[in-house]
Amino acid sequence: MKDFAVYGLFILAGFLAGGAFSLLKVSKFGAGILVVLAVLAAVGGVLQLVGEV
Repeated sequence: MKDFAVYGLFILAGFLAGGAFSLLKVSKFGAGILVVLAVLAAVGGVLQLVGEV
C-alpha cells in the first residue's frame, strides 16, 4: 500500500505540474495554485518514500 501512495503522489504531482504549465497562458493565479499543489504532492511522495510519514 505504501508503494501505491508514493507512486500515486508522484503521478498526481506530474499531472498538476502539466496542468499548471498548460494553464499558465490563461490564468497565472490558477497556475500558481496548481504549482503549489504539485509541490505539496511531490514533497508528500518523498516523505512517504523516506519513511517520515
